Amino acid sequence: MTLFDLTGRRALVTGSSMGIGLALARGLAAAGATVVLNARNPERLEEAAEALRAEGASVDTLVFDVTDAQAVREAVDGYEADNGPIDILVNNAGMQHRTPLEEFPTEDFDRLMRTNVNSVFYVGQAVARHMIDRGAGRIINIASVQSALARPGIAPYTTSKGAVTNLTKGMATDWARHGLNCNAIAPGYFDTPLNKALVENPEFCAWLEKRTPAGRWGRVEELVGACVFLASDAASFVNGHTLFVDGGITASL
Repeated sequence: MTLFDLTGRRALVTGSSMGIGLALARGLAAAGATVVLNARNPERLEEAAEALRAEGASVDTLVFDVTDAQAVREAVDGYEADNGPIDILVNNAGMQHRTPLEEFPTEDFDRLMRTNVNSVFYVGQAVARHMIDRGAGRIINIASVQSALARPGIAPYTTSKGAVTNLTKGMATDWARHGLNCNAIAPGYFDTPLNKALVENPEFCAWLEKRTPAGRWGRVEELVGACVFLASDAASFVNGHTLFVDGGITASL
């Protein structure tokens, strides 16, 4: 099992004060990594950090806005200079906005793209520049089942997550020769704050349970194994891949 051991490595997880990001940070810490939590809200971030430290995790925090390219670069460069290398990056920060496409406000479209796509480029590039110099690194982008499927009212979100999948391929194509492994995880429907409106909708829950072969919502802890795998030496020849963790929803009509 040493293939999956992350002892001595440092992992930055964006958008990790709650939900999927916090669950992935907890899982990486359990595998031995020092985790660097990121969010814009320092109070919420420190609460998450204290919760992980109480569980025995080694935790740092890094407050910056993933949609601000200059802030991202300064935060990443500063952290590396003061604390050492970021060996693993999980680009998890994201948002959702549900509106019929013909009524979708342009400002919300732009905000969604900045959060879901631009941030992956900004943080990925800032971290990769250091990884390239070292000749090693792992980048894991959080895509979505919506990278492959669409539903009414979320066309821009579907667009953004399709872009994340293809940006992941581009990262692998450009950076694999420098020793980087760049992959994505595409969650299906998980019970998270982002999906609160759907979780509380009995009609949608009934549809989802019927539509998903596993017959239920996913639990955020069920994403940890995929993340640890892609972050570890076990995935040393896996590059440009999107791993769907979706209860079978993309496999079945």
